[in-house]
Amino acid sequence: MIRNELVKRSPLRILEQSMHGGLGKGNIGVISARKGVGKTACLVHIATDQLLEGKHVIHVSFATETTHIISWYEDIFEEISRRYGLDGSMDVHDEIIRNRVILNFRQDTISGPQVQRSIRSMIKDGNFSADVVIVDGYDFQKSTPEELAGFKTFAEEAQIELWFSASIRKDATQAKDSNVPDILVPFLPSISVLIALKPYETYIHLSLVKDHELVPPTDLHLRLDPHILLIAEETA
Repeated sequence: MIRNELVKRSPLRILEQSMHGGLGKGNIGVISARKGVGKTACLVHIATDQLLEGKHVIHVSFATETTHIISWYEDIFEEISRRYGLDGSMDVHDEIIRNRVILNFRQDTISGPQVQRSIRSMIKDGNFSADVVIVDGYDFQKSTPEELAGFKTFAEEAQIELWFSASIRKDATQAKDSNVPDILVPFLPSISVLIALKPYETYIHLSLVKDHELVPPTDLHLRLDPHILLIAEETA
C-alpha cells in the first residue's frame, strides 16, 4: 500500500471525524487511563500517523529514560507497515524519524514554562517546524490549572497541537453527572478534547469524554488492541 492511501485508510481518520476535524492547532488533547492501560501506545500511534502525513512531532517524555519511547515508535511503525503492507517501508521509516524529536525531562526539577521554552527553542533555534507535541508521563497531581493554561497559551502562540497523557488511579472518582475523573476537573477549561481508555477483557475502548464544546460527544467506535498496540475501528 502506498503511503497516501495508508494515511487515508487509517482508523485515526475516524477519530478526526468524530472530533469534527481533529484536535486543531492551539488546542490541548488528553488521553486518560489507569497506569499500564495503553496511553503511551495511543499517543505514539497518533504521533506516527502525523509523521506519515509528513508532519513534524516533538515527543516530550517525563520518564526516567527514553529508550522505551523509541521502542514504542519502532514497534508501532513495524506493525503498521506489516498490517497494511506499506510500500518502501524502510525508506518511509528513515524519512519520518528525521521529523521526530524526543525530549526528556523530570517534572520535579523543571517547570511548565521551562519545558515550553525548550520546545520553543527547538522550533525556533533548531529550525524544527513542529506541528504536534506529545507530552507523555505528565503528572497532573504535580501540576496546577494555571500551568496547563500556560501550555494552552503556548499551543496557541506556536500554532501546534498538544497531546497529554493523564494517569488515573484505579480508585479515582468521577465528577457528578460526568465521565471526567475528579483529578482532571480543575484542568477542563484548558482541555479541548478528553479521551478515556476503558479496558475490557480482550481490548481497550476509546471513549470521547469531551469534544471541544459539544455535549454530549459522539461515540468514537475505536478500540486499542493491546497485543499489536494499534488503534482500530470497532467491528460489529
